[in-house]
Amino acid sequence: MDAHIKKVYVPMTETSFYILLCLREDMHGYGIVQKVEKLTDKNVILSPGTMYGSLGKMEKDGLIRFVREDEKRKIYHITELGQEVLALEIRRIKRLYRNVEEVLG
Repeated sequence: MDAHIKKVYVPMTETSFYILLCLREDMHGYGIVQKVEKLTDKNVILSPGTMYGSLGKMEKDGLIRFVREDEKRKIYHITELGQEVLALEIRRIKRLYRNVEEVLG
């Protein structure tokens, strides 16, 4: 993995994390917004500007790829690089959780 990608994406913003988590299956931007709202009980709401800016940057960086267009909606999927970055972030979050458990009991 490129050092630049690691530096930019780890630690990851909530937006980036949820986008990559959702794109383990083919999905369009609005579908991601809906899934994130459901997963987080509406505690995380992705605005269209944030969503589409993140999708564009992640596609440019090779973390996601355009799959097809469906009724004028762009469908994306996580790439192998995106899966690697997501796995790094999940390990980081699990470590944080373990540390909290150790300290707070």
